[in-house]
Amino acid sequence: MKAKKLFFKETHLAGRQYHDCDEVFDELKVGTLLRLERDLDNRYDHNAVAVVYDRPYPAAEGQTPETEEFFLGYIPARENETIAQLLEMGWTDIFECRISRIKPEAHYEDQIRLTIRIKRNSQ
Repeated sequence: MKAKKLFFKETHLAGRQYHDCDEVFDELKVGTLLRLERDLDNRYDHNAVAVVYDRPYPAAEGQTPETEEFFLGYIPARENETIAQLLEMGWTDIFECRISRIKPEAHYEDQIRLTIRIKRNSQ
């Protein structure tokens, strides 16, 4: 039996104190699924990869559920080059990013740890 996901990287969430993280911090739990998105407009880091939480809205019966997105922070600059390149090549769904640890009492840069895995190609 082959693994469905391959471990890629464990890292912290960088810059969370400057973005939307505080608005949804109480909703975030270990295992929460997050989305990685290339930030091409970042003037400080040309390989910037944003970490986004999509909060689901309850949908009326028969309607497609919608989400509200919250920009939580970034993959640290020293760890984002490969992810940025793959996202730019169109591999937007290759990664699964989940919260692996939350420590509210820690320093901002150590409060949220992320585990990034590569999803198995379904072909």
